[in-house]
Amino acid sequence: MKQINLQEKLRKKFLKKGVKMIAPETVYFSKDTKLGKNVVIEPYVVFGKKVKIQNNVQILSFSHLENVKVENNVSIGPFARVRPGTVLKKGSKIGNFVEIKKSIVGKKSKINHLSYIGDSYLGDDVNVGAGTITCNYDGVNKNKTKIKNKAFIGSNSSLVAPVTINEDAIIGAGSVITSNVSKRSLALTRSFQSEIKNYKRKK
Repeated sequence: MKQINLQEKLRKKFLKKGVKMIAPETVYFSKDTKLGKNVVIEPYVVFGKKVKIQNNVQILSFSHLENVKVENNVSIGPFARVRPGTVLKKGSKIGNFVEIKKSIVGKKSKINHLSYIGDSYLGDDVNVGAGTITCNYDGVNKNKTKIKNKAFIGSNSSLVAPVTINEDAIIGAGSVITSNVSKRSLALTRSFQSEIKNYKRKK
């Protein structure tokens, strides 16, 4: 009962402050949750401990946040998991089925879908394609990935840390990157496509 009463008090407090909740009864806060102005929270969002949200932030359904800092004009979710040690800079976007852990996401950078970003630094205006993962754990140590300003990471890429993707670099879709990538370069690792004409399936 204490937990239910606490949640009711927190929901009422944030509603009075102008936070917009479509279904307040489905949103769960921690005692130390901090929300700025013009924050919109869709149904079934969970705030763990030490979450600080600034202004004009939208958090879409079924997202989970814990020990994160979110700056102005950020969009999160739906189905996003933002784990401890993460900072989302102004204007960044975290889309559906994205997990972020102990990472900084720079201004106006986008991770729109189906990605894991861990122990990473992303600069400004970075675009991370669907299915990208940072391979941060080698079985013993956690290693860091750096993706600098305006880099473009193609879909279904694996960035094997420690690795640095420099400014304006492009990673071709489906690549496994194990070495640093220079500024304004295209890096890709991909097998050649083969095709057998008029192939007949076995029956």
